Amino acid sequence: MADVKSKGSSCYLQADNVQEPNIESGRTINGYPPPPLLMLDRCKWWLIVAVNAALLLIGQSGAFILGKFYFHQGGESIWMETLVQAAGFPILFLSFFFFPQSKHHLEDSALNRKPSIYTLVLVYFSLGILFAGDNFLYSIGFLYLPASTYSLICASQLAFNAIFSFLINSQKLTVLVLNSVILVSLSASLIAVHSDSSGDKNKRVSDKEYKIGFLCTLAASAGYSLLLSLMQLSFEKVLKRETLSVVLEMQIWTSLVASVVSIVGLFASGEGKSLKEEMKNFEAGKLVYILTLVGTALAWQVWSVGVVGLVYLVSSLFSNVISMLSLPLVPVAAVYFYHEKMDAVKIVAVLLAVLGFSSYIYQSYLDEKKLKASSSS
Repeated sequence: MADVKSKGSSCYLQADNVQEPNIESGRTINGYPPPPLLMLDRCKWWLIVAVNAALLLIGQSGAFILGKFYFHQGGESIWMETLVQAAGFPILFLSFFFFPQSKHHLEDSALNRKPSIYTLVLVYFSLGILFAGDNFLYSIGFLYLPASTYSLICASQLAFNAIFSFLINSQKLTVLVLNSVILVSLSASLIAVHSDSSGDKNKRVSDKEYKIGFLCTLAASAGYSLLLSLMQLSFEKVLKRETLSVVLEMQIWTSLVASVVSIVGLFASGEGKSLKEEMKNFEAGKLVYILTLVGTALAWQVWSVGVVGLVYLVSSLFSNVISMLSLPLVPVAAVYFYHEKMDAVKIVAVLLAVLGFSSYIYQSYLDEKKLKASSSS
């Protein structure tokens, strides 16, 4: 995702500073009337929150499963899988319709000095290039690793996120954060040394390819964490705003750049010439081939809409918590759809990763609680 979060993220976006539902008549936020969605009664508001949470979980889990299905049925183009992770970005324009900016936000934005077009192009282009490269590494992981193993290695993103946040965003490394880094690192290490005797690997994947898949997924997790930290730095130092519209614009333009890079890579590598043959040889048929690619692209963007919706309606912390729930869902789904074995090592790895996420989320809760207390005083 790229996305605001995460495939999991700790980049805290305040989304127009909106935090609570069911605002009383006559109340204002920062001196202005609240957005219409926050004027709903509590039940309707929670219903919309539940819908966005479902979009997030279904989108992320669905993208993982469909991505693996593409390769499982005979798909071989790494660049095509890279492309579909970003190419569905036009669906994000729907977010402007469902979460429109109120008039005072537009007026407030007009008063703020915006960065030059050259600066914006440089920022979006650089982040888009990084996003495309990161998607490429993730695609290699999709190709060579079982879905359950892939998702568990992706959990290492949390450790990298803490490191880059410390180096780039000056975030403090507390005991809870270090504890989460250690637990998630242990989880990834268990997968790294896991014996092949359990049938974890696909018979068509060699030991060398399995190791390449592991290293590329690990590098992709580090790259995505770097991308999130750089995005946060861009919001703070360049854009100097963290509203819903700015978050969406960041996603849309970086995804556009990543899509163009992926298309260039697809044809420059020669993979574009073999797409017709790949479609013809796809085990599930041509129609399913097309639907798989379209479905994967839509799934990633459904995930993005869910993330942005939760950030806007509740908070980034809540969005992060819901995003972490997909961690145990993917291994379970992989067992059901692809009959992958969920042995004791993977179960322990899942538990360690969940404990690591819990530690990290609790620290995030403490940070946000402290921030609210200081702002209200």
